Amino acid sequence: MNRSIGIGLSWLLAFSACAREEEANMSKTYMESTLAGAWYDANPSRLKAELEGYLRNAKAEADPALFAVVVPHAGYAYSGPCAAVGAKALAACPELRRVVVLGFSHRVRMANQISLPARETHYRSPLGETPLDAAAIAALLKHPLFSDIPASRRGENSVEMQLPLLQVALAGRDWKLVPVTLGQLDEETRGQAATALAALMDGHTAWVVSSDFTHYGPNFGYVPFRTNIAENLRQLDGGAVEKILAGDAAGFAAYCDRTGATICGQDSIGVLLRMLPKKFKARELAYDTSGRSTGDFGNSVSYAALAFYREGKIPEKETPGKQELTAADKKALLALARATIEQALQKKGAPSRTDPGVEPTPAMSPVMGGFVTLTIAGELRGCIGEIFPRRPLVEVVRDHALDAAFNDPRFPPLAAKELPKVRIEISALTPPVSVASYRDIEIGRHGMVIELGGRSAVFLPQVAPEQGWDLPTTLTYLSQKAGLPGNAWQDPRATFTVFEAIVFHE
Repeated sequence: MNRSIGIGLSWLLAFSACAREEEANMSKTYMESTLAGAWYDANPSRLKAELEGYLRNAKAEADPALFAVVVPHAGYAYSGPCAAVGAKALAACPELRRVVVLGFSHRVRMANQISLPARETHYRSPLGETPLDAAAIAALLKHPLFSDIPASRRGENSVEMQLPLLQVALAGRDWKLVPVTLGQLDEETRGQAATALAALMDGHTAWVVSSDFTHYGPNFGYVPFRTNIAENLRQLDGGAVEKILAGDAAGFAAYCDRTGATICGQDSIGVLLRMLPKKFKARELAYDTSGRSTGDFGNSVSYAALAFYREGKIPEKETPGKQELTAADKKALLALARATIEQALQKKGAPSRTDPGVEPTPAMSPVMGGFVTLTIAGELRGCIGEIFPRRPLVEVVRDHALDAAFNDPRFPPLAAKELPKVRIEISALTPPVSVASYRDIEIGRHGMVIELGGRSAVFLPQVAPEQGWDLPTTLTYLSQKAGLPGNAWQDPRATFTVFEAIVFHE
């Protein structure tokens, strides 16, 4: 088959949000500290000494299985000792190469949006600079939930208060940063965010999830009790901590709703709980309140450091999100694709995106990316899809069956007389993962995306084996498909994303 899978309609491939060029030797651009001199000391020596003191006094057991911590983000004088316990535990991870800080917006309204720095190459505080993981950020920015909202980073303590502490805790380590600011997310969007962010979860990435716990007192509009405040706060926060340590996302949300607990990072914690591996352990490392440190519980904020650990060995090439589709599932999805196209041809009007009656099974319902490919006599007749998981597979197949038949700009709309000759193929995709270089791509296993200079192109995993191409040949054609020179894949500025596919056809 001469399968030249094109990017096609940009909105369908979710590439419109983030054509981002990384210049290897360009001038650095900075995500600057906006809280120095207000929330923490702007003097480097004093700030470093303060944070080193918290870390020195923190008691945290080293455990290389650690992959995530929940830590507070108040002023260091209040929450620094508690946050330092989580940071110190993180620093003991020997394979750590990337830290994702998962914060949220206190001040900027971003309904169902997530912000990432699209142009900056480094974060800079009074303590120096830390490189951002440009490839990981670029990959996330292809997803429709993610965009660059600079206002979300100005004065936002949920992310920034973690960064100088990490700079000190990880001093001397070679690591990169991914700072994520969540907007106000509904239940569905939390799940979509978790699926997209899980693509970064590997044995070399740690997650710093930012949240304070109960905000008690008249200043916060929350006074559920007026006596035994310290004890009642511990009990109230303990109920939330119990749900979190159990990985119970629904139970945590229900507990917050039932008690009214003013836990500001419900979105960041909720996203973490939805991306946990099947097997994990979790425990509380530290708990504190501002009331204890000030001696005044009239208004008090609670802080907790929680840690999550993997159980068992981490596969070196673990790919989250792979689904088990049965033979019956595959047959039903192929029938859905054909019936959808038939329905559109019979109506002879605008293609309908109404499901023609296929009842989705559990394996057809998970959020996945996917492509629908049409061929006639082995020649491509249409192929459209979406790489980033954002909706159930059954919806992906239904919609892109129509798109492959009628909206692929390389071909005229499918005619009714052609349909009996059409062979339908579906590719259900695992979440995409950024890789360090093209050398990490495996022919026959990986689909791939190249990005360079604002141009990008994609091949599905089956393209190279069908054409008999080796890796250099595949990357040469992929570069040319992106409108780049054939040797662009060798450019050190090129970034690569890979994914796998479950492929089945009529």
